[in-house]
Amino acid sequence: MTHRRAHRRAYRRAYRRALLAVVAGTIAGTIASCTPSPDASPQLILTNARGYSLAWGEPSSEGVPAGDAPFDSASGWRHDVTAVAVRDGRIVYAGTDSGALALRGGATRVVDLGGGVLLPGFVDSHTHVAELGQSLDRVNLTGLASEAEAVERIVERAKVTPKGEWIIGFGWDEGAWANRYPDRRLLTERVPDHPVVMRGLHGFAAWGNTLALERAGITRATVAPTGGEIRLDASGEPTGLVLNRAVPLLDDAVPLPSPALRDAQVTRALHVMAEAGFTGIHEAGATPDVVASFERLAELDSLPLRVYAMLSGRDSALVRAWIARGPFTSPNGMLVVRAVKAYYDGALGSRGAQLLADYADRPGHRGVSGGAYGFDRTVVGDAMSAGFQVGIHAIGDAGNRATLDFIDSVMQAAPKARGLRHRVEHAQVVSPDDIPRFVSSGVIAAMQPPHAVEDKGWAEERLGPTRIAGAYAWRTLRRAGAALAFSSDLPGSGWSLFYGLHSAMTRQDTTGAPAGGWYPDQRMTPEEAVRGYTSWNAVAGFDEQDAGTIAVGKRADVTVLDVDPLRLASPTEILGGRVLLTVSRGRVTYERAP
Repeated sequence: MTHRRAHRRAYRRAYRRALLAVVAGTIAGTIASCTPSPDASPQLILTNARGYSLAWGEPSSEGVPAGDAPFDSASGWRHDVTAVAVRDGRIVYAGTDSGALALRGGATRVVDLGGGVLLPGFVDSHTHVAELGQSLDRVNLTGLASEAEAVERIVERAKVTPKGEWIIGFGWDEGAWANRYPDRRLLTERVPDHPVVMRGLHGFAAWGNTLALERAGITRATVAPTGGEIRLDASGEPTGLVLNRAVPLLDDAVPLPSPALRDAQVTRALHVMAEAGFTGIHEAGATPDVVASFERLAELDSLPLRVYAMLSGRDSALVRAWIARGPFTSPNGMLVVRAVKAYYDGALGSRGAQLLADYADRPGHRGVSGGAYGFDRTVVGDAMSAGFQVGIHAIGDAGNRATLDFIDSVMQAAPKARGLRHRVEHAQVVSPDDIPRFVSSGVIAAMQPPHAVEDKGWAEERLGPTRIAGAYAWRTLRRAGAALAFSSDLPGSGWSLFYGLHSAMTRQDTTGAPAGGWYPDQRMTPEEAVRGYTSWNAVAGFDEQDAGTIAVGKRADVTVLDVDPLRLASPTEILGGRVLLTVSRGRVTYERAP
């Protein structure tokens, strides 16, 4: 037994060294672990900040600051904290510089923030960081306007990739390209010797060349899974394009990375998020290999930020195993597994979202959902009954209604399923009749501000002028009293916190279009936008006792910016912001070089 323990310890040491070697050179900033001081003084003090603790009341449903907020209509917002002191990963003081510095000991590191804006740590509540880690090595197709441009980038990658190896592209916009989807002809002609898969921006479409179809076993005889589509040409042969629930036919043919490579990808992606100012993420739909990676990294204390893992509801074996095991928090608190992510319908861009009436631009078509889209009512319901929170992807108004019906039915039947802050992920198009149900059922609308500005070019074509009023309706949900949580849905959308805040505050893209904002009555105030990524996300992840505000006793998760989102001369000013410092559990995970 002693020999085996020694062997395990040696393995862990060797594995840690190997992991750090793999990610060396990819990590921006530093990780400064706080070593306990013998005199119990703070290990870290941050001073000279313009800080907002957010430790005051919630704004009204119209965004009016609470009566105890450091705000008045004449002079605007005032900073309520200039310094914090941290010991053993917790905030032990929040207040003035002199008060913090009075606690300084011989081993205390003091960081002068130079007037930087100190905020509670930002959290992205809907991510796919494993995909982000992979996408950093994939061919980037984001923003390309044509099939020819995308193929040309694959051609360039093929020049430096051994024949027979997979090439993965990512990021072509399946919504914007919906009326001119590509096929395999040009891709096969230009890249015949590598299997190629080109994933859509939001994961609801993929296209491959002939060799990829052969590796995946997709032929004219292949039956598309329920809720999916394999596009065929006039002769009945696959075109190379798959949609919605058929996307895994191509995805699953790509070999999984080794555990060591997966760990390196996840670690690299998490450090990218730390550099972007985030102290936590909610991973939506973690597969078994990704969950295993999180657990390995948590055991090694190598997670640079807090991971709230939502298990993939499409993997019934994984969910059943965790139902038997129960919700889990790692000893260091950096990994939490207590939620399940499921899909009820498809995406609006690819016309997979389930609508109550026909698509405005495709009469006779209403999308796919429920069992037809791989939603396993039994597995998801059993997870809820076992005490797991669920986050259910629902885009269309019919999909949202059915999702709310499902959540209500399980909560009525299973007392243990109640009060678990269940979430509708996206809540993108909601019938006015169903908006009050988010409040009565206690369901969080987990939404993505960037989606509104990215989809504005075609969303109204899909929905028409009446239904668009219930789409991306943040203010309408707030007025009804619903709880919101904001996120990026990366890597399908940009994960810059400045981009997210700008989208929420303006409903304009980064060029300032449209003037005045797209349906501007749905805009968030600056305070609401910040809370959407901080205190509101803490609630969505059952973390409000430990995070979301800057207060004594809470986990030392803070983000420091060089721009003040509550005091902007113009909303566009936020787009030029930079992250100066990220601190997670008292450890500096990113520090911008002077």
